[in-house]
Parts: sequence; C-alpha cells; structure tokens
Amino acid sequence: MDKRVEFFLNSLENKKIALCGIGTSHLPLIELFTRYGANVTACDKRTREQLGENAEIAEKYGATLSLGEHYLDNTDYDIVFRTPGMRYYMPELVRMREMGIVVTSEMELFFELCPCKIYGITGSDGKTTTTTIISEMLQKSGKTVHIGGNIGTPLLPLIETIDYSDVAVVELSSFQLISMRKSPDVAVVTNLAPNHLDIHKDMQEYIDAKKNLILHQGAFSKVVLNQDNDITNAFAKECRGKILKFSRKEKVVNGTYLSENGDIFFVENGKETFVMNKNTIRIPGMHNVENYMSAISAVWGDVSIDNIVDVARNFGGVEHRAEFVRELDGVKYYNDSIASSPTRTALGTLSLYDFKIILIAGGYDKKIPYDSLGPVIVDKVKILILMGATAPKIKNAVLSAPNYYQNNPVIIEVQNMEQAVQTARKLAQQGDIVSMSPASASFDLYKNFAERGRHFKTIVNALS
Repeated sequence: MDKRVEFFLNSLENKKIALCGIGTSHLPLIELFTRYGANVTACDKRTREQLGENAEIAEKYGATLSLGEHYLDNTDYDIVFRTPGMRYYMPELVRMREMGIVVTSEMELFFELCPCKIYGITGSDGKTTTTTIISEMLQKSGKTVHIGGNIGTPLLPLIETIDYSDVAVVELSSFQLISMRKSPDVAVVTNLAPNHLDIHKDMQEYIDAKKNLILHQGAFSKVVLNQDNDITNAFAKECRGKILKFSRKEKVVNGTYLSENGDIFFVENGKETFVMNKNTIRIPGMHNVENYMSAISAVWGDVSIDNIVDVARNFGGVEHRAEFVRELDGVKYYNDSIASSPTRTALGTLSLYDFKIILIAGGYDKKIPYDSLGPVIVDKVKILILMGATAPKIKNAVLSAPNYYQNNPVIIEVQNMEQAVQTARKLAQQGDIVSMSPASASFDLYKNFAERGRHFKTIVNALS
C-alpha cells in the first residue's frame, strides 16, 4: 500500500465522518472507513422505506443512519463527503465549511491519494465512450486499469490495492469537477455545449466546473482538446502542460485529425503518422470517430498503433449508446438512452443514417435550449414520438425550424414508454429504424438513463 494512503487511512481512527447520499459510491466507503476505526453516519434525505436494502447494507457495514427532511441538521462531524448530485453551494454544505468541517467527495480524495497515473475525461457528450475506449487501449497494451468515476464505479474503495504501475481512467461530470482542486495527468475534454442548467446557476458555472479538469495540471501533464468546439478549444490558453487537439474538419498542429478521404493521422512536432481509416472503427457515427481521435491523442506514447487499431476493429460500444436491441418484421430498434441532451441526439443517432427514421424523444427538462435540434429532426426524422416534460419544447423547435413543412415529420405525443414503443410498432414499415434517443434527461420517469434504456429494451423485446 502507498505510504500516503496508509497514513491517511490510519488517521481516520475515531474521526466522525458523514457520507451524504446512500448509494453506489458511498456504501463501499462505509466498510472501508469503519474498518479503520472511523465513526460513520450515512445521511440521506430519503426515508428508510425509500432507500430499501441500501439502508440495511449501510447499517451492516457499521454506519449510523440520519434520514429524512432534517438529514443534514447535525454538524458534529470532522469530515463530510458529498455525493455528486448535491449542489456544492447548498446552504447546509456552505455552513459546514464555514464551521471548519472538511467537506470533500469520494473523487476529490481519490485524486489526492491515487499513486498511479490518472487519465481524466469530461465533456457534454461522448465522455463514457471515450473513457471506455481509452481503458480498452491501455488494457490491450498490458496495463492494469482501474476505470471509474461518473461511469459508475467508485475508485476510492480500491485505493489500498492500486499500484504505482497501474493506471486509472476516470470519467468526470461537472458535479464532480466543480469542487476539484487537483487535475489528472492526462486530461481529455470531448466537447462542451449547454447542459445541466437545471443544477448549475448558469452556463458559465458549468464551463468553469469543467475547466477544473485542466486548471490544476503541472508542466509535465497532457491535455487533449476538441479544436472544432469553440468553448473547449478556448481552454488551451489556460493549459500548462502539453496540448494536443483533435479535429474532423482541419489539420491540427499537434494531435489527431481526420483527412478528407477518412484517414486518421497523429501529428507531433511536424511529423504525421497514419493510424487508420475511419472505416476501421466498428462502432458507427462521426461522433465516435471524434471519440477515437481524442482517445488516440490521450494514449499516444503509451499504446502502440497496432493495439489502437485492434481496439477500433473489435470494440462493440457501450450499453445504451446506439445499442441494437432487435429486428422485428424488418424493423430495427435501437436504444440510445444515453442521449440526455439535444447535441447528443443530433450528433449521435441522427447522424448515423442517410434516410429518415422514427425517433422516440423527450424526458426531464434540464432547462437547456432545443432550437438547434429542430432543423436536424426535420432533416432526419419522418415520425417523431414525444413524451415527458421536454415534449413541448422539442415540438416547438421542430415546428419553428425553417425547413419544416406540414407533417414533415409527423409528430405524435404519448404519455409513457409503453405507448411510445407501441406507436412506433404500429407505424413502422419494413426497413425502418426506430431509435429511442431522448435528447433529455430521464429523471421525470426514471432514476437514470440506464433504467430508461433497460425499460425500453424490455418493452421492445416483449413485442410479438
């Protein structure tokens, strides 16, 4: 075990620790901290009934529970861990910081203690696929890879076993980054567009949170930026280490670019190296070409071209990302539940086909604009099935699009996923594509995008 890790864990004896949010990332921390003698309180605004077995697991691991409306009233703590979903500036956490209580997070502490090289990936879209591609490439080269963060696996509970020679590949959301004051060795920003404006006070706060990925890097670090995205590209002036960029529109000075004939080149110090043609990449879509270009820049020097190409040929994609579900009566159904923003649907699902498809969209409203999605839907969709809180906004964006004319597309509003799938089944003809790509978050009807995607697949697979 790393000496810093050992010192920190031994310092927890008799410390009073609050874990705010009883979920995936905090449950294993209870077991870790109590093992080293800490007094842990698991706090959650949900009731015991709403938490279900998580409450029992927390107690089994040795935590005391603080639940319900007043779950943050107690301030008799030495350290408080916030879950990423909690607003960093919420009054209760501000009060605790003013009282001198250490307020941190699982990811912040992991970055402080991790003994190995860290690849950190963020962006509005594409970060999970890019994170997975980078981890696949590093594993292919023989590295022991710890993949986690926003992708779903907490990494701090593994800190005792992580070796200097390992690598950590971490997906980071704006909610995790907003309080980060340490950056990864290799930082990747896939793109930035309006997102999560229901949580962040404005777009600038969202951008500033993402910027923490690169602000605290040193001179020996590396950053990969999207040259085609104005917001992301502007980060370059604040980077201290080596800057690589990727572009599918033009050549880059250093980094990865896509030529007119679809060849991907890596450029460094004026030397161009051919990597592969975009058609080598198994997963479809120009957005995935961008994901690969960012990953290539991130791992260059650590992974051979042969291993990069081998991953491109064989990696089949991540669940809920343009995932093929089944074909029935000549109609193919795809689950793209990860598309929780307009740009994700426009640059993802709607870029994959050269004919018009049937699109199921709509969900929770994150207070982001949909104007730019309207014209894309008109060009790419023949039947638009809408549900959820954002249905009126998406409909209005389509009707207001300059290229819209009557019944192009046909717009149908439904109440839930069952109705959406049944409507698609009724109207689809042989050769059609039905894609559930919501362009919206899931929280009005589902806990998360994964639950939404699984529900869609269950309904589609039950069709007969």
